[in-house]
Amino acid sequence: MNNHAAELISRLKYYLRPLSYNTKLKVGIGIFTAIIILGALEPFINKIRLGDRSPDEIGLGGPYEIPSLKFPLGTCPWGRDIFGMLLLGTRLTLTIGLLSGIVATVIAVLLGFISAYKGGITDHVLRSFIDAFLVIPTWPIFVIIAAYVKILGIIEISLLLALFSWGGAARIVRAQVLSLKEREFVNLAKISGLRDLEIILYEILPNFAPYIIVSFTNTVMGSIFAETGLRLIGLGPPLLPTLGYLLNLTMSGGFITVRPYVVAIVSAMLILIFLSLNLINIGLEEEFNPRLKKVTGL
Repeated sequence: MNNHAAELISRLKYYLRPLSYNTKLKVGIGIFTAIIILGALEPFINKIRLGDRSPDEIGLGGPYEIPSLKFPLGTCPWGRDIFGMLLLGTRLTLTIGLLSGIVATVIAVLLGFISAYKGGITDHVLRSFIDAFLVIPTWPIFVIIAAYVKILGIIEISLLLALFSWGGAARIVRAQVLSLKEREFVNLAKISGLRDLEIILYEILPNFAPYIIVSFTNTVMGSIFAETGLRLIGLGPPLLPTLGYLLNLTMSGGFITVRPYVVAIVSAMLILIFLSLNLINIGLEEEFNPRLKKVTGL
């Protein structure tokens, strides 16, 4: 095993160490993992319950059916299965949030790293580009696109959200890399003759992993919040029953007065998603933020 591989394994063990004692981190990861498993199992659960029929199919049951073994949360005014739609909405919402978070984080890390590490004119151009994206009024753009573009699917919505949500993360990445690249271990790597890509992959990136995770979870939360907000006001593709769409459905007409508990259940699922990601962030900050630990260095 070469030195770089051994160092990466050692660094990985160091980052996994808080899982043994940091309660916030353990609880956050536990809740989020459970929600992901629930969403992943949605096709199998609804297949067993409903056969080849979709839970958002109109006329699946009677209107306003009370909770039963077949429909644990009852049905909507159009006979759709609320419980099945809750599982489906969880899967779709998580998919949009995670996909958007991955794309936005990759963009932020690439631009932030290149800008800070290369410096000079490269840093000036990329920093101006990042700052320009930060001042773009994203919410009106989302509203306009969602109102007039009706062919948006999961991938299109995820990419759209990612396109306008990487700026803040890129700025944080740039600031952290500017600090890290002045550390002695980076200067030693340069003297040793390592190339820029090797220094980034083996020296800077492993020390920056917790901040990347925090940026990723923040982007996931922001994407889910933006998508839910759009669906809550009635915008977005009607054939994509996310949690935001389901929340809008349950709060429309007289449904909220007939089945008020459904609003609480859908809201609770969204709250659990945000809570789990926030707990992960807080746990990581407590472990790896020097200002919170009152020490210097990583």
